[in-house]
Amino acid sequence: MAKKSKKYLEAAKQVEANKEYQLDEAISLVKKIDFANFDAGIEAAFKLNVDTKQADQQLRGAVVLPNGTGKDQTVVVFAKGPKAQEAKDAGADVVGDDDLVARIQDGWLDFDVAIATPDMMAQVGRLGRVLGPKGLMPNPKTGTVTMDVNKAVTESKAGKVTYRTDRDGNVHVSLGKVSFSEDAIKGNFETISNVIAKSRPSSVKGIYVEHVSLASTFGPSVTLDVSSL
Repeated sequence: MAKKSKKYLEAAKQVEANKEYQLDEAISLVKKIDFANFDAGIEAAFKLNVDTKQADQQLRGAVVLPNGTGKDQTVVVFAKGPKAQEAKDAGADVVGDDDLVARIQDGWLDFDVAIATPDMMAQVGRLGRVLGPKGLMPNPKTGTVTMDVNKAVTESKAGKVTYRTDRDGNVHVSLGKVSFSEDAIKGNFETISNVIAKSRPSSVKGIYVEHVSLASTFGPSVTLDVSSL
C-alpha cells in the first residue's frame, strides 16, 4: 500500500470519519483541503449497484458540463472532404484521414478527444488497441462517431465529458478545477448526477446509487449523503 504524504494526512484529519456530507459542505471542504501546488482537478466518483457483466447495465455516454472542465481540450477529427473542412472551421486542432491514422500508429497520442465520421471508422478501427485502453476510441454512444462534426467539436471544446462504468460499477467524472467557484462545481455535479440517475437500467432493483464521493487530484475523498441528492 502506498505511503500517504504528510500533507495528505493533515488534509485527511479535516474530513470527519464515517460522516456523509451535504453537497454544498462537501464541495467547500474539498476546495479547502486541497494542497496541490497547481490548479488541481475535482472529480466525482459514483458507486452504482449494477452488474456490468450484463450488457444492459453498462452505462456509457457523454454530457456537456454547464461550466466546462477548466481544461483546454485538444481535439482530433478523422474526416475527408467537406467534413474535414467543417471540423477545421469548428476549431478542431488536428484533422486528417489516412495520414492521421498513420501518425497515431507511429505513437502520437497528444490529444484528449478523437472524433470520426462514420465512413472513416474502417481505418480508425485499426487503432483500437492503441486508442481503446486510453478511452480515446471514437464511439457513437459518446457522440464521437457522427456526421455532425461541427457539433461534436464545439461540444468537446465547451466542456463535454464522457462517462462509463468500470467493471466494478464505478463511474468517475471530472467536475472542473479547484479554482472554480462552489456554484460552478455544484452545477457541473448536478448535471452529471441527473444524467446518471436518468440512465438507471430498468433491470436494476433496489438501491441504484450506493455511494458518491468528491476529491481533488491528490486530496482525500469526501463522502456525500446520497439520500440528500
